[in-house]
Amino acid sequence: MKNLTLEEIGKKARRAKEVLRTLSTNEKNEVLRASADALISQIEMLLAENKLDVEQARKNQMAAALVDRLQLTEARIAQMAEGLRQIADLEDPVGEVLSMKQRPNGLMIGQKRVPLGVIGIIYESRPNVTADAFGLCFKAGNVVILRGGKDAIHSNSAITTVLRDALAKCSLPADAIQLITDTSHETAETFMRLNQYVDVLIPRGGAGLIRTVVEHATVPVIETGTGNCHIYVDQSADLSMAMDIIVNAKTQRIGVCNACESLVVHQNIKDALLPALAQRLKEKNVELRGDEASRSACADILPATEEDWGTEYLDYILSVKTVPGIEEAISHINRYNTGHSEAIITNDYHNSQKFLDEVDAAAVYVNASTRFTDGFEFGFGAEIGISTQKLHARGPMGLKELTSTKYIVYGNGQVRP
Repeated sequence: MKNLTLEEIGKKARRAKEVLRTLSTNEKNEVLRASADALISQIEMLLAENKLDVEQARKNQMAAALVDRLQLTEARIAQMAEGLRQIADLEDPVGEVLSMKQRPNGLMIGQKRVPLGVIGIIYESRPNVTADAFGLCFKAGNVVILRGGKDAIHSNSAITTVLRDALAKCSLPADAIQLITDTSHETAETFMRLNQYVDVLIPRGGAGLIRTVVEHATVPVIETGTGNCHIYVDQSADLSMAMDIIVNAKTQRIGVCNACESLVVHQNIKDALLPALAQRLKEKNVELRGDEASRSACADILPATEEDWGTEYLDYILSVKTVPGIEEAISHINRYNTGHSEAIITNDYHNSQKFLDEVDAAAVYVNASTRFTDGFEFGFGAEIGISTQKLHARGPMGLKELTSTKYIVYGNGQVRP
């Protein structure tokens, strides 16, 4: 694609929006399945373009966790394609009538689900977001304008080209997806103020990116995000299960927002849990940083600072805080969390319900890994992100979260007296 000005991109998006809002479910599903097939057919090209990004990232000494987020494999491309197929199989939310009531004057007033319009997404070095964002936005009847990071420009450009070609082959506007290829900060900030063309802006990335978008955008923003996710091990917990969950939540994939970054432990089980857990995490190269009480239970734990309690590491580091009970655990978590995902490991029903009721986060778990906060795992197909705010969506954002509603009113000649 040639470099276009933001004004040109915006105008193209508006024109495409008029077409997308009229598409039938079958037409949208046909495009999604064709796009999935196109990604698979272009695996070699996509891997070659991604290799350019990965090589440059390593030259720039990018952290291993971020290189992992950037890298595509045949399996990850296949997962991107499967995500599009899953979205095609999901129920189309557009057109759903949510309610219909008759007023005393005879008017029938209802609510109908409609597309948001043009969605802008600013994201960092995760090329899979390109396909996921297109699939969800398109199924919900929206045009998407993408602005990825410079670290993934070859990958994002290649994926976008494949998807645009699939749209064109289905006789639909390729401009249903557009990529801003100028990755400068100046262009990004201008994009954040493109109110005349963009209806909603969604940032996906680290705390710095999200803060920048919130501070500079005039387009309405849905924050997605950073995950300082905690696991609290209650005194009644099955310690074997707790260790399995913690190891999974921390190490299954470290560079993601639903990975566990902070561990909270009841003081009565710290001596039984922490030495064994430290040994298992040591096998995964995880560094533990804890308070004085946790360090007294395990010599392998390094001193923690105040900053550690609120840090999303995205690295092989885990903070450890000991508490005398569930009240203090909840207080600590609500003070330092980012509103993403929090878990309790317990066999105490009262404590599990108290945790579910009082912890302020988008997803709260009992006896399960925080890694499940994900659109695939929640049955939404691919996700647009995990919203950590309370308006207009919260938690994994699937198709319904990419729609709005409008009132539809049926009359038979009523006038207001």
